Amino acid sequence: MIHVEQLSKSFDDLRRGSIVALDSVSFDVEAGEIFGLLGPNGAGKTTCLRMLSTVLQPTGGVATVAGYDVMTQPQDVRTHIGFMSCNTGIYDRMTAWEMVEYFGRLYDIEENELQERLDRIFTTLQMNDIRDMLGSKMSTGMKQKVSIARTIIHDPPVLIFDEPTSGLDVLVARAVLKTIEALREEGKCIIFSTHIMREVEKLCDRVAVIYKGKILAIGSIPELEEQYHESDMEELFFNLIQEHEDQLAMKAP
Repeated sequence: MIHVEQLSKSFDDLRRGSIVALDSVSFDVEAGEIFGLLGPNGAGKTTCLRMLSTVLQPTGGVATVAGYDVMTQPQDVRTHIGFMSCNTGIYDRMTAWEMVEYFGRLYDIEENELQERLDRIFTTLQMNDIRDMLGSKMSTGMKQKVSIARTIIHDPPVLIFDEPTSGLDVLVARAVLKTIEALREEGKCIIFSTHIMREVEKLCDRVAVIYKGKILAIGSIPELEEQYHESDMEELFFNLIQEHEDQLAMKAP
């Protein structure tokens, strides 16, 4: 469902010259799979996801989503993905129902079908109690639920979650993760970006450790633990980063 091959992104900086945000990244994600992008802030996770969702154009490489090229078929890509970040962007003067309904209409969903989807999603996500609540009155957790609802209203086969639990309390974060698990069971192809180790261990079928724009390792957690002879995922993560830093230091003039 997602194919990424040698994907790169550079930005021009007046002081520092060309800055490489993503460096020849490659991976594939299948339907019914949660693929984790694990890395610290600034690792390149969001840059990668923005290119997959056609917000940014790659500097090099190839990426296809649901069979559509992100460079040459951006509108088709947008039709087949749902993107959710930690920045909810909920309109203060719209109710939860109005917000999700609005996004459904942007996708030209036929009215009867849209109302059926709204009823089903609001019931599944236990949102009926906030159905008529204005965005300005919602808690952060409520806003995240609305964000999930609008992400899935057009029933896309590919879902991208960029740090979706950032800033949430434990109970709300758990509810978000359970919702993502349920979407996997529906056969969705999911990319899940995070810097939280526990979320990767609990949720992801495979994971790519990304740091300074490069993928340092990729595989299931058991595969990575066996390959690097480390049973603690957190230690494995830090060891990979330290090894990469040591290699950069050796190459420095």
